[in-house]
Amino acid sequence: MRPKTKDMECPIGRFDCRHLERLESVEAELKRLKEELRLDALTGLHTYAFFVDSLTKEMERTRRTGLPTSLIMLDLDHFKSINDTFGHEAGNVVLKGVGQILSNNVRNLDIPCRYGGEEFAIILPGTWLGQGVMLANRLRKILKETTFSFKGKPIPISGSFGVDTYHPHEVIDAAEFIHRTDLHLLKAKEKGRDRVCFPTDDVFTDAEVSPKERMALFNKD
Repeated sequence: MRPKTKDMECPIGRFDCRHLERLESVEAELKRLKEELRLDALTGLHTYAFFVDSLTKEMERTRRTGLPTSLIMLDLDHFKSINDTFGHEAGNVVLKGVGQILSNNVRNLDIPCRYGGEEFAIILPGTWLGQGVMLANRLRKILKETTFSFKGKPIPISGSFGVDTYHPHEVIDAAEFIHRTDLHLLKAKEKGRDRVCFPTDDVFTDAEVSPKERMALFNKD
């Protein structure tokens, strides 16, 4: 008895099955390309394009539901000196590690992204300013306590953070929201780096936040 071939086992005909296989191959390739466009190859975080699209959608959701959207912008301090001292390969090790830290310390519904270079952004759906600031300060502390290693050499890091919140009554678009949050990030860098700035005169550095201060911060919204 002649053994069955793949063509003989095809229930819809040899030509149709081969055509179906090609379609499945094309679909798999499209899925792979979409994933590459959505995720940054180095850090595994969402790309800038995905970030802008997602922020626009979350702001639309805020206008529908009345729940705020918070945004964290983060810049690694003195990152250029890391590249200059240890080389770009070491810089990539740091960027990849920071991406993992962000991914491991946000909620499933949050959207951590690589904004560009050594700058990152995190979209926090349904989140008030106080909650966003608390997360930013926790991430700041984690970064400061982290030391990466490259070829046996320690690489300490720190980060500057800006946080802001979008409310449904505001008439701004995603670009304006990003710019506004980035101004707080610039303020953090101007004040000496390794700190969190947000839309008040408060700045978080290494000083511990007391329960009373925490409650006051949450009540600002």
